[in-house]
Amino acid sequence: MANNSYSGVKNSMMEANHDGEFGCTLKELRSLMELRGAEAISKIGESYGDVQGLCNRLKTSPTDGLSGQPTDIEKRKTVFGQNFIPPKKPKTFLQLVWEALQDVTLIILEVAAVVSLGLSFYKPPDAAGGVEDENEAEAGWIEGAAILLSVICVVLVTAFNDWSKEKQFRGLQSRIEQEQKFTVVRGGQVIQIPVAEIVVGDIAQVKYGDLLPADGVLIQGNDLKIDESSLTGESDHVKKTQEKDPMLLSGTHVMEGSGKMVVTAVGVNSQTGIIFTLLGSDKKQDGSVENRKKAKAQDGAAMEMQPLNSDEGADAEEKKKANLPKKEKSVLQGKLTKLAVQIGKAGLVMSAITVIILVVLFVVDTFWIQNLPWIKDCTPIYIQFFVKFFIIGVTVLVVAVPEGLPLAVTISLAYSVKKMMKDNNLVRHLDACETMGNATAICSDKTGTLTMNRMTVVQAYVAEKHFKKVPEPENIPSSTLDVLILGIAVNCAYTTKIMPPEKEGGLPRQVGNKTECALLGFSNDLKRDYQNIRNEIPEEKLYKVYTFNSVRKSMSTVLKMADGSYRMFSKGASEILLKKCYKILTANGEPKVFRPRDRDDMVKKVIEPMASEGLRTICLAYRDFPVSEGEPDWDSETDILTGLTCICVVGIEDPVRPEVPDAIRKCQRAGITVRMVTGDNINTARAIATKCGILQPGDDFLCLEGKEFNRRIRNEKGEIEQERIDKIWPKLRVLARSSPTDKHTLVKGIIDSTVAEQRQVVAVTGDGTNDGPALKKADVGFAMGIAGTDVAKEASDIILTDDNFSSIVKAVMWGRNVYDSISKFLQFQLTVNVVAVIVAFTGACITQDSPLKAVQMLWVNLIMDTFASLALATEPPTEALLLRKPYGRNKPLISRTMMKNILGQGVFQLIIIFTLLFAGEKLFDIDSGRDAPLHAPPSEHYTIVFNTFVLMQLFNEINARKIHGERNVFEGIFNNLIFCSIVFGTFIIQIVIVQFGGKPFSCVALSIDQWLWCTFLGFGSLLWGQVISTIPTSRLKFLKTAGHGTQKEEIPDEELEELEDMDEIDHAERELRRGQILWFRGLNRIQTQIRVVNAFRSSISLYEGLEKPESRTSIHNFMTHPEFRIEDSDRHSEECMAWCGCFGLLLFLVLLNTPLQHKDSVSTPLSLVTFVFLGKQGVIINSD
Repeated sequence: MANNSYSGVKNSMMEANHDGEFGCTLKELRSLMELRGAEAISKIGESYGDVQGLCNRLKTSPTDGLSGQPTDIEKRKTVFGQNFIPPKKPKTFLQLVWEALQDVTLIILEVAAVVSLGLSFYKPPDAAGGVEDENEAEAGWIEGAAILLSVICVVLVTAFNDWSKEKQFRGLQSRIEQEQKFTVVRGGQVIQIPVAEIVVGDIAQVKYGDLLPADGVLIQGNDLKIDESSLTGESDHVKKTQEKDPMLLSGTHVMEGSGKMVVTAVGVNSQTGIIFTLLGSDKKQDGSVENRKKAKAQDGAAMEMQPLNSDEGADAEEKKKANLPKKEKSVLQGKLTKLAVQIGKAGLVMSAITVIILVVLFVVDTFWIQNLPWIKDCTPIYIQFFVKFFIIGVTVLVVAVPEGLPLAVTISLAYSVKKMMKDNNLVRHLDACETMGNATAICSDKTGTLTMNRMTVVQAYVAEKHFKKVPEPENIPSSTLDVLILGIAVNCAYTTKIMPPEKEGGLPRQVGNKTECALLGFSNDLKRDYQNIRNEIPEEKLYKVYTFNSVRKSMSTVLKMADGSYRMFSKGASEILLKKCYKILTANGEPKVFRPRDRDDMVKKVIEPMASEGLRTICLAYRDFPVSEGEPDWDSETDILTGLTCICVVGIEDPVRPEVPDAIRKCQRAGITVRMVTGDNINTARAIATKCGILQPGDDFLCLEGKEFNRRIRNEKGEIEQERIDKIWPKLRVLARSSPTDKHTLVKGIIDSTVAEQRQVVAVTGDGTNDGPALKKADVGFAMGIAGTDVAKEASDIILTDDNFSSIVKAVMWGRNVYDSISKFLQFQLTVNVVAVIVAFTGACITQDSPLKAVQMLWVNLIMDTFASLALATEPPTEALLLRKPYGRNKPLISRTMMKNILGQGVFQLIIIFTLLFAGEKLFDIDSGRDAPLHAPPSEHYTIVFNTFVLMQLFNEINARKIHGERNVFEGIFNNLIFCSIVFGTFIIQIVIVQFGGKPFSCVALSIDQWLWCTFLGFGSLLWGQVISTIPTSRLKFLKTAGHGTQKEEIPDEELEELEDMDEIDHAERELRRGQILWFRGLNRIQTQIRVVNAFRSSISLYEGLEKPESRTSIHNFMTHPEFRIEDSDRHSEECMAWCGCFGLLLFLVLLNTPLQHKDSVSTPLSLVTFVFLGKQGVIINSD
């Protein structure tokens, strides 16, 4: 188990040790990791001698790592803990049931049921005027029982929904966590293991871009700089060396360099784990809201990091407030919320008027026209009438309010997210999916996204000769060849390797940085083995390493030679490194002077021709520091990286991915501008852009280098001016030799620009740590799943698991599909709303009873909410979605064409329903159902009205599949099995309800003839749809659109002031805030669906658990602390109906606020379900 090198551990040490066979305890290691800098070094010195001593105590080898034997690993997990922060226990199904029962709406329903039951058993004296006969009186209890039964249904449905959602998201979360891997050394082999498998004593390799998964002590480091802002809040990078500060902490980011560390604390014992425990994994989190706010603010500070510390960094803070164009949150959400609020207001007014008219008519008719006295014993009868009227009013409200909207959005987004995973898009924030449908610009990296990221050296300039293909070794002087191969072997990261192919006959596998892989491959092509050199000069023997970063654009490694002199090898961008070369190796291997004139010749004759073929050019050089000059000052980089001798320049090819040109064509056709932002030189970038189709021959688009771009956008004082950016970005297609700061500036400039008619929605791809700010700033940030660093993934909204540009096009397609799905659902639901509200209202006013009973309304509500959302929100996307321009932020949700369909279908359905209502008994030769007494049995007449109404909705659901005026509504219908099965299933249930529903559903069994007539009238919706689509929308100028986004001009000044401190404007939240206080004070239980979706959106990061420890359990926090995010989630539920402050009467309705009290029926439950959905799901699309 232990290596031989451990045999020297003293016996006394073993005896004193409390943790079995290890030379230090968990407590000692925990206290060690709490020290920093000099304190930590002296503590290591006192307790262990040095880091080697610490390794001995932990029974590990700094070079070979742990043995990797399962028994050893298990023992370490037992003694020092696992690298896993345990989440909260999920709630049991019974707990969820109990929570669902706490809902105020349900409590009101239960009370209504008990009252209804009590009244039904009351026998009035004969003086009441024989309102009921015996049978009716006996049947009276059915309604109360039906309501109670419905409550049970709702509770079970709610609890099951919550339970399955939580299970699903937990599964997704753990799956993501399992995919995160880290590099460690075990048994002398470098391997990648899941983060959860890391144990104390492991030797972990850290490199640029990593997010550290555990605490450790540095064993060996090259130019290592860490961003510890996630723990300390300080955004300055901390330099880590063995001499000054060797402590590496979990949850921090490696911003530069590389190194090796011995792991000393994992899981709950690491610094992140300790903070997490303090934040209350075991305690009640009273301050959870504040904690989260702090964490969020701190995280924001951390992310907008390095590049902004440049010239404009100081002014950025002041400008932030002055610049009002802010990144706005989910466009769709803002539009939907506004629309829902408007519809809700209208429904509330209608229901209030309905109740008032009914009560007035009853009182006038009974006590004035019939001149009956108020008989004390009949009071319960009168109360029953008033309860019935109230229920009718609530029924109207139930139908008017689009409770299904949040559900439709949730289903649509969740369905899309699931499918997008198959299309290689891992969505971390749900609303990114919908925002992508509005994208107008994509700023893409070149390497790996547009190209295959499989690099090979195809040309070389060496020994004063330009080889158009890789030269034979004999064509290069042996001295030059030796220097070249040595330089390649030691000056490429040791983690980069060329491995044998996985399958016979396949290409060798490239592991690590692909540019370095190309150079190692070049070494193999020259018949030399770089691995032999690495074995002779292990990484520990490298004297100094200047790792690659975006500022240097080069990497250098210093070796100490046997005679005491030093030799430095450098590689980097050719035009940058050649400026630092003063000599060049000639055809006989001797250095000769390299003058600026020679350099210009070389650029023209070698580098530009290579670049114009799309090759990346890399210069390899070296420099000797003789013993006589003494040891140079290695920290003075400008003095070190000069006076180089050029060995050769190579041209590296990275072929364009074959599917990219087609994907870019699709983007351009869909109205999306693709821009390439790359660190490569301008000729290479231009050549690749032309191959991809970003640039077309004859176009007058701009290709700029970073320097030129900065010169054009800055004024004399060096400040960036928006007007200057506005002159450039519309024509800019390629930005070459750009730094991450340039990328951030460009993205910010495009987003803040006001020159286009609509604000641009920008998507950005990034893989490097420094791309973080640009990814955060963009409307949608795409990180590379393969080449991307942890930091980039952390800042992104969507992770491209295959690093492929064509996956972005799929994301656009899915985003547009979400938008269209919601519009389809709205078109369907608003038709039902308009018809049902008018029918219930006029029916109630004319016949003093709603033709559609409460239970029936609940069933209709279920069809139009839950089922319709499922059916219409799961339509798969088609290529046709990419044939139109983006909708943009201000396009209304309900277009003129949709309004034409809604009103057209509404008129048709109203004509049919009113004809049946007032003339149906004559047409079908049956008894009239109008003017029935209070507990009268169901009538055939009203059953036919109800049945026809439902069938018209079913056929209209097929019409609703098309929203752009297409004639063929059946196109692709069989591609959506969910849709087909829901329509068919609803039809079957309708048959059962009508034939066997009886008293609870207020239905009577119909004959075959009557069924055929109902079906024929329902089918009329489809035929009428064809008539409507014949009418050109352009003629119907009087039609208004609805569901616009909120314009900045519409926001009052005082609200703008409030918004100034926020980075983002959340339109939905703003819209809802107004009525927030009035609504749901009593209903402020946040429903799990919101919680889950929110948690999913805010924490589906693979890395967030380490960055902000509390977020890993955010799902569970939602579960345990309903009060948790009142400022966010609750607001959405509450506010959704904020309209209620109107009349005093409304207070009453507010209590009942939901569609529930249907004394009339079992259906109550469902109406309830839907309203409960409203409460629950609030605006589920709620944005974090």
